[in-house]
Formats: sequence, structure tokens, C-alpha cells
Amino acid sequence: MHANSSPVSSNQQQLHPRLAEIVNRHLRAAHRAEIVAHNLSAYETLRESLAARPRPLVLDSFCGTGHSTAALAERHPGHLVVGIDKSAQRLAKHPYTDRDNYLLLRADCEDIWQLLVRDGLRAEFHYILYPNPWPKARHLQRRVHGHARFPLLLQLGGALELRSNWQIYIEEFGVAMHLAGQRGRVSRLAAGETDLSLFERKYRRSGHDLWVYTANIGLKLGNQPANNMP
Repeated sequence: MHANSSPVSSNQQQLHPRLAEIVNRHLRAAHRAEIVAHNLSAYETLRESLAARPRPLVLDSFCGTGHSTAALAERHPGHLVVGIDKSAQRLAKHPYTDRDNYLLLRADCEDIWQLLVRDGLRAEFHYILYPNPWPKARHLQRRVHGHARFPLLLQLGGALELRSNWQIYIEEFGVAMHLAGQRGRVSRLAAGETDLSLFERKYRRSGHDLWVYTANIGLKLGNQPANNMP
């Protein structure tokens, strides 16, 4: 991955004027979608792994090649770290390691979130590292915080960390969390921080400012599948 990445270019130079309107609408009306077959199958893999060896759950949503998932598995050795990405092509580039505490799912993150919430399962940690910024103003509702299923993040709980090389994205996410009654922190990523993903390495080497939002939603529950899983 080349290190000459351009900064995010957008026709939006400040917080989206409809951010509060859209986020509040989604918070008022819970959105549940029909789950497609391949996402149900991926979720069964997750259920089976937890049933075989119950452990606290770490989510690495929109994990891309899964390099970050492997790094997080090393950071959280007593957890099951689940990397989720919808692209088989990206996941095929994953350099598998011999760690036994993570798995990769080809699935839509929002469907997996919905199924976890349905079954009463919670994340102890949830990482969203450099999601597609959808920088055009008209694409606000494709961003994580503008999506109809954004409220599922709150129900998943745990220590949430979102990183981006676009300051506006992080600030919008922070506002959305504030509207949802969650207190968090926006800051620059420390220069000495170990790169968790290939994108993070590329952006850092290209001289981008890297931003992070952190919040503790407070539902740090170990996952015991016996009562929730048939």
C-alpha cells in the first residue's frame, strides 16, 4: 500500500447542517432490516465460536483485510476478536496468523450488529477504524453516524473507538453520540501509537492528521451463549 495518500476531499467543510435532524430521527425510530442469507450464515460462525469457548467479545467493524483484527487479537488475548467486512476481495488479502482468538466474517456489519443485539450479546470493545468517509455531503446517511442502524452501536455497548483521517467525520460522530446521551472524547491520535491497520500506516506516512473518538458506553458484559442461543 503506497504512502502517498491524498487527504480527504469533500464539498462539505463543516458539520453537516442536517446532522442533528437525521440522527434524532434514527434515535426515535428503531430500524430493523431483513437479514440476508449470507449474513445469517456468517453470524452462525460467530455463535458457534462463542458456544465452543465463551469469551468476551471484541468487534472490529469494517475491518478490510483484517490486519487490524490480528493486531487487536494480540492486544486482547482473552477475548474473541471478530473482524467484519462485506468484501471477499479485501478479506482474501489477510495474512493469517496462528492466533486462535479471532475470526473474520464476510458480512454486512449492520446485519451482524442487529443479530448480536437481538440475542442480547454485547461487545466489551468495539473498534471502527477508518471507515469509508463518504465525503460528499449528500452521502451523510451512508456514514456510520448517519445510518439508520446507528442506534445499534449504543445497544452493543462497551468501549468504543473510532479512528479517521477526516476531522469532520470524527466530530460528526461525536455530536451524534452526544445526541444519543453518550459522553466521549475527540482527540488526535498520538504520534507514537502503533498502527492498527494498513490504512492507518498509509495515512500516517502520508502526513495526515489522524483523529480518534472514544467513549465507554458501559455495557461490559461477558458473552454467555447458553441462555441466548438455541
